[in-house]
Amino acid sequence: MNALTKFRPAILSLNQITRSYALKSDLKIKWVRPEKIPCYKPEKSGDLQAMPKLAGTELMKDFRECKELETANEHVRNLFSIEHNRRREMVEIFKEDMVRRVYRHELDYGSVEAKLGLMTARIRSLQEYMEQFPRQSVVKVQLKELIDKRKRFLRYLRRWDYRRFEYILEKLDLVYKPYPTKFHWITRKESLRKLTDIHCEQIKQNRLEEYRQQLEAQQIEFLEKKLNNLELIRKEQIECQVPVTVEAEQIKAVRKQYEELKRKREAIAESKREREES
Repeated sequence: MNALTKFRPAILSLNQITRSYALKSDLKIKWVRPEKIPCYKPEKSGDLQAMPKLAGTELMKDFRECKELETANEHVRNLFSIEHNRRREMVEIFKEDMVRRVYRHELDYGSVEAKLGLMTARIRSLQEYMEQFPRQSVVKVQLKELIDKRKRFLRYLRRWDYRRFEYILEKLDLVYKPYPTKFHWITRKESLRKLTDIHCEQIKQNRLEEYRQQLEAQQIEFLEKKLNNLELIRKEQIECQVPVTVEAEQIKAVRKQYEELKRKREAIAESKREREES
């Protein structure tokens, strides 16, 4: 007996250990962790357009001005077209097109604008490549470095010349997305708190809306009763020859408000009836 009484406090303390701090909520709120967007995606890099599909019959960059190909056979021209050559030839044409959008002169390949055009062309070509082969880690690293480098160039250009910065964004179809000054973790606890606040606010708004509709439904009856009471009070005060506290203008204003509200409710009911019939 003494041995059982000796261990009794320990048994009671074990039974009292419960997870009272982690009670389940009765609210039907479900939190789904947002999907992580890879760093090389256009949503993160700020590219508004993808690499365009060039015509397959277009000649390669080095053979565009070749006069012999103008009179050559169709099969010979196909040998020098983009469709029958490497993808690199199409990327070179795309690079030249992007540089021509922002270059200062025909031989400009060293200015900030030309460098940004070249980087944008390479980024979009590598993004298209990563869509087909997402497990290419080397290409992924190169693409991430290019995006960071372009962001750095845009940050400096924005600081030096804002008008030229806007011109570059417009011509290259870009959106400048700087890195956040402070990193913020997305946690389940904080998200559930925000969702609970939104849920409570929604409940409050719904109840206020129901109460407002309830008061509006009683508004005509209230005005009618108020009008009758005012007329009765004024009539009795006149009959009893006491100072009249209810003016005729006051009764007239209440009657006007009552008629306007009644007319408005009838118009709403009529339009609702016509909508249901149609």
